[in-house]
Amino acid sequence: QVQLVESGGGSVQAGGSLKLSCAVSGGGYSEYCMAWFRQPPRKEREGVANFYGPTGRAKYADSVQGRFTISFDDANNMVYLEMNSLKPEDTAMYYCAATQNFCSMTASVFGYWGQGTQVTVAS
Repeated sequence: QVQLVESGGGSVQAGGSLKLSCAVSGGGYSEYCMAWFRQPPRKEREGVANFYGPTGRAKYADSVQGRFTISFDDANNMVYLEMNSLKPEDTAMYYCAATQNFCSMTASVFGYWGQGTQVTVAS
């Protein structure tokens, strides 16, 4: 059973940076697709970035391409989302997720979720 715990959220000014962390436990995650999703207030949950362990391939939503970086730390069982040049529209609850299915940006594919960490970007 994979367990995910996010941290690192907070409030920043537009243009600033944050690095989110996701502690992964439960084993076998290197064969999983790991992803970050976000859910702005009153909106649907959307995929931000994913990383497939076996290939080392990452994919990003167009809205964050070039600003966000997802990374995977095998030694410490951590998944990170480094966010730069933050914009007010990046304000959302951010979730770490994992799946043994195909890697996707669709929330319904993911069976394991963290509790979320809030990111607020002021203009």
